Amino acid sequence: MEKSFNTYTRKERNMYLTGMLGQNMIYNIIGTGLTFYFQSVIFLPALAISIIMAVARVWDAINDPMMGTIVDKTKSKWGKCRPYLLFCPAVICIITILCFVNGRYSETNTALQNGLIIAWAAISYVLWGMSFTIGDIPLWGITSLMTESQSDRSKLLGLARIFGGIGGGVVLLSFVQISQSVGTAFESKVSDKAAAQQYGFLIVAIVLTVIGGALFQLTGIFTKERVAQAEKRNSMKENFKLMWSNEPFRRVIISSVLRSPIMLLMSVAITLLNYYFGNYGMKDYTIFLVILGGAIFLAQFAMSAIAPKLCEKYEKKSIYNICTIVSAVAFGLIFVVYLIAPTNLEKPFWVAVNFLLFAGAGAGMGALNVIQSIMIADAVDYEEYHNNLRPDGVFFSGQSFATKLSSGIASIIQGVAYAIIGFSGSAVEKCNAALQAGGSFKDDFPEYAAAMFFLCSIPPAIGLFASVIPMRKYPLSNAEHKRILAELIERRRSREKEKA
Repeated sequence: MEKSFNTYTRKERNMYLTGMLGQNMIYNIIGTGLTFYFQSVIFLPALAISIIMAVARVWDAINDPMMGTIVDKTKSKWGKCRPYLLFCPAVICIITILCFVNGRYSETNTALQNGLIIAWAAISYVLWGMSFTIGDIPLWGITSLMTESQSDRSKLLGLARIFGGIGGGVVLLSFVQISQSVGTAFESKVSDKAAAQQYGFLIVAIVLTVIGGALFQLTGIFTKERVAQAEKRNSMKENFKLMWSNEPFRRVIISSVLRSPIMLLMSVAITLLNYYFGNYGMKDYTIFLVILGGAIFLAQFAMSAIAPKLCEKYEKKSIYNICTIVSAVAFGLIFVVYLIAPTNLEKPFWVAVNFLLFAGAGAGMGALNVIQSIMIADAVDYEEYHNNLRPDGVFFSGQSFATKLSSGIASIIQGVAYAIIGFSGSAVEKCNAALQAGGSFKDDFPEYAAAMFFLCSIPPAIGLFASVIPMRKYPLSNAEHKRILAELIERRRSREKEKA
């Protein structure tokens, strides 16, 4: 039984979750939609996309801990996280939209024109990453400031992953398809189909970004920081050392980076399912929606809801490792099934098999995301207990960095693979034209299909198996964390009495 504690109200919880939904809409517009836009709408070379992602991720290695340090040093009448949640959403919205304001890479352009198109894609994407970090770190960090209760915090983090998944799912299931449909409607008004598609993506990006930004804004307006802050503050140099010296945090982040290829599921699945089952918009999207929405997202939501309860009943480390291994097996079998029936996956039996495998992959992602957030919040308590310092911003900047680094690594793997098989630049444009003229992706472009199924399967499976290694000796048991939290509450009460 936990001692008396300060915790959030139902209204605060609901507004936080609504904001998380909106923020994840914006994240997935860029995280998955922009990759498709770069690759299949403005036809950037695959290696150029990889380099852009790699440069952005290198900068994030500095930017995220820097922002975490700034958050932890912030003192204002709103607290240390809320100021950023109040003022950042509008900036993020503007830069998100600017990412879709670009030219189209083409063999008929001059070298200077193509260079400027690539340069703007890189600049806008790096600026987006910086602005998003300013809002993302406080959004997750505030969860450990809204309540002193481990149970309430775990529930909030589990719900945050669910609502974030809903926001992301809305975009992933609709952004590309609606953009293509809107683009088709413009074909009679512009010179060519590719230009029409650009208009479609820009218009839908604006609409979804404005909606997501408005929802995101609610978190800053309606949440409240309730946990008293320790007086000690670290410099950025000290925080880098701190992130490595805190063993629970270090092991979680290393594990997260090792499973980076898991992000290929989202970045490649949109293209794979769109082309294989939708034939680039030329066929109906029923199977696409069944597998992406019904399997991946429903499984993610289910495990995001179940994971906090499992963590209360069983050791977090055990649940984490079991979910990792089960998910790795599911991922690995996706490519095996493709090899068995490369052109028959639309048949009901194979749709059912793929549904189960993609559900297993999605369930693992949902569970691991929630447990990772819970473990990072626990590591903040661990640090306060041992060193009288609450590095909420810095530690959740580590989560933000790991997520973006994972996306970057996945993008590099994807870009290199696409460059090797030739799914790049003008070749993608020619593929799209062939499908629009009545061709079949699975029959006419089997090398592309095989590469995409491989990327969705084998690298994620390898990464997941590797990510278990650092977690085998994760040191913070449930019982030890409960003891630490109880003592921290006593310390806070004592400080409050001394100030009174």
